[in-house]
Amino acid sequence: MSVDAVGGVWRYAMELARALPRQSYRVVFAGLGPKPRQEQVKEAKALGDLVWLDQPLDWMTDSPEDLAAVGPALSALSHECGADLLHLNLPSQAAGLNSHLPVVTVAHSCLPTWWKAVKGTTLPARWRWHLQINQAGFDASNAIVVPSGSHAQNVSDCYRCLDRLQVVHNGIASFLPRARGEPMLFAAGRWWDEGKNGAILSGAAPRLDWPMVAAGPLTSPEGQTLDLPGVRTLGPLAHEQVLDHMRRADILVSPSIYEPFGLAPLEGARAGAALMLANIATYRELWEGSAIFFDPTDPGDLAAKASMLIQDAEMRAAGASAALSRSRSFTPDRQAAAMDAIYRSHLPQPVPYALEVS
Repeated sequence: MSVDAVGGVWRYAMELARALPRQSYRVVFAGLGPKPRQEQVKEAKALGDLVWLDQPLDWMTDSPEDLAAVGPALSALSHECGADLLHLNLPSQAAGLNSHLPVVTVAHSCLPTWWKAVKGTTLPARWRWHLQINQAGFDASNAIVVPSGSHAQNVSDCYRCLDRLQVVHNGIASFLPRARGEPMLFAAGRWWDEGKNGAILSGAAPRLDWPMVAAGPLTSPEGQTLDLPGVRTLGPLAHEQVLDHMRRADILVSPSIYEPFGLAPLEGARAGAALMLANIATYRELWEGSAIFFDPTDPGDLAAKASMLIQDAEMRAAGASAALSRSRSFTPDRQAAAMDAIYRSHLPQPVPYALEVS
């Protein structure tokens, strides 16, 4: 399974690998992009083998030539490992494969769908190669999976693959016992990513009686930085530290304008927080009736609705209960059962071994 150490794909891969039946699958994680932290290495090696390839992720490159060695590297590794199946977590990784193995590609995100949601304009000419290489990857895939119905629509708007799209929701196993609640609004994300919409937190924070606390990197691997004045920023934290803050926060805020699924609301719900989410199609699909939605372009709307929650403890408790109940729909067991069925539909029986790559 291909993985990267920067975004939500890592969490997705670990949860899925942990839930797959061990008697049926051996997992080899093929890592690309920036190197993982030591705790990530330890986690992966507890679930399978980890091989880190010296290859970039597509959003870190300027041209398709920079990705020319990705497909051959994955093909060589799959041959070396004796794999029966390739699970890729970026469609571009399937474009240059030289392999007879079945390929399952999960489209978590991509630059064209990000640009459509965040910029609302036509993809600039210098980036249109992403459309071409991703389409080639989809064409080379035996199965294409997306984490939500709304992202399926986003993908089908950009690519020719609607007839092969299958929706499999992400899941997490954790049910996080509440710590002593603290009067704060907590948010987590890669804040340098414009799609995470972190600036709205700064716009709303001065109008609130409770502090706005944000965990996550403010500077991208390429050096792009976002400042969040008025927000108590914690910087990059280990995953367990993020979960500890969620267990103590009464309100979880996710202001993203591009979110194919979104693990932060799911983790916040499992931790017993009330959810305040950007009013986008993905969050409406997944959390309708279990969250308060705000206009992600209007800091005043976020502040007004957050103040309403801050002032009403009963409303917070009811919201937290509804979110927790809804979160039970998104488990690794359900996810793994769906992925297992997809794998088996493309593998000879019995299944001795599978390689997942992202």
